[in-house]
Amino acid sequence: MADQITKRSENYSQWYSDLVMKADLAEQSQVRGCMVIKPYGYAIWEKMQRILDDMFKQTGVQNAYFPLFIPKSFFSREAEHVAGFAKECAVVTHHRLMNDPDGKGVVVDPSAKLEEELIVRPTSETIIWSTYKNWITSWRDLPILCNQWANVVRWEMRTRLFLRTAEFLWQEGHTAHATAEEAMQEARTMVDVYAKFARETMALPVIEGHKSPNERFAGALDTLTIEAMMQDGKALQAGTSHFLGQNFAKSFDVQYTDKEGKSQYVWATSWGVSTRLMGALVMAHGDDNGLVLPPALAPIQVVMVPIYRKPEEMEAILSKMEEIKKGLEAQGHSVKIDNRDTLRPGFKFAEWELKGVPVRLAIGPRDLENGTVEVHRRDTLTKETMSLEGIGEHIAHLLDDIQKNIYQKAFDFRQSNVEKCDSWDEFKEKITQGKFLLCHWDGTAETEQKIKDETKATIRCIPIDSFVCEEEGKDIYSGKPSKQRVVFAIAY
Repeated sequence: MADQITKRSENYSQWYSDLVMKADLAEQSQVRGCMVIKPYGYAIWEKMQRILDDMFKQTGVQNAYFPLFIPKSFFSREAEHVAGFAKECAVVTHHRLMNDPDGKGVVVDPSAKLEEELIVRPTSETIIWSTYKNWITSWRDLPILCNQWANVVRWEMRTRLFLRTAEFLWQEGHTAHATAEEAMQEARTMVDVYAKFARETMALPVIEGHKSPNERFAGALDTLTIEAMMQDGKALQAGTSHFLGQNFAKSFDVQYTDKEGKSQYVWATSWGVSTRLMGALVMAHGDDNGLVLPPALAPIQVVMVPIYRKPEEMEAILSKMEEIKKGLEAQGHSVKIDNRDTLRPGFKFAEWELKGVPVRLAIGPRDLENGTVEVHRRDTLTKETMSLEGIGEHIAHLLDDIQKNIYQKAFDFRQSNVEKCDSWDEFKEKITQGKFLLCHWDGTAETEQKIKDETKATIRCIPIDSFVCEEEGKDIYSGKPSKQRVVFAIAY
């Protein structure tokens, strides 16, 4: 099966596309630019949802749902926001179809034109803040901490499965606060939640930081981000949290009466991650044999493959496997017995490697006699034979070790590809080699844009975690004074 996947060293982009489809994560749909997420891929997304949803609720967030359609006039109220999405919006103009009078199928009924066009949700700030106006009158109504799991549409012409599609799935949190300090703290809290999820669940090392003004979310005063390095050295923005100030509150006249009886505009945040995380999971950990899934997100954590020649051998082996399965499931592990009798064990081994199942157990007649089992781990592609006695405890430790090892491997790779850089000639050479370069920046949008125009590199973030480099220096491009280094990279 690995022969059907392009090698990473030959064509990383094609390797990614091959793997997403061959591993049954997703496929192209009949609707241009949209994807079908297949059951195995959706099972991973469901685990992401479940874990993130619990993490959100631990901070006091509640789930709600808001309309898919947004009146066009709503976007006119926040000029910077609409400018950021205008070119990506899908617009509904009519509400009815009719049979073609010429008998050529179905056509749009010209008499069914909407009085006001509706925008298919590219993001929900406008519709939500028009709603919050009805919810908020007093300081007692604050804070509001809402999240919705939804689909959005951003009309992309050049698409890649999970990374950039016209329709994708995500969550978007929208909160309202009495003070700027509370809102800024909420934005920081949520980016920390994303970073914790990425590191501990996805086994994905990320850098936390602020976006530069050029890279901020449209309409935000500040955008916090987590940035991850893929195996080709490119950056992937894995999640963002925005401090929106009072822009949307003023646009939709959302005010509250404070404790002194004075009217104040509300302060806002929004934050989100999407099915782009699925792409990050593939690109950060996969290898030439297929997916490498962290146990925390694997739909199947342990797969068992029986090896036999005679029907009576099969019966005894499957009975033992059912016993093992019950024990592992009682510990909270997801387990599958691959008892398909039309496929050879070698084919099954290759298939489960392709799908990234963390642990594979194989039992044959001799193992049954000796009370042993062959244990194969996906992250290192190593195997060992061990006693069935205490197998449950061993598997639990093994899954923990695999989770840590996958993270450490990705962390070590990133560390080996992060460098300080103070020479423009060196920058131009190294940025194309797949590096995160820590460079001085003079803080101007003009310099940032010139660097992007000449190299395609962007400021991924101004770090706020272990990569903070607050030191005097000179801008990598302009030579003007700089107070700290920022992270430059070429990004997806």
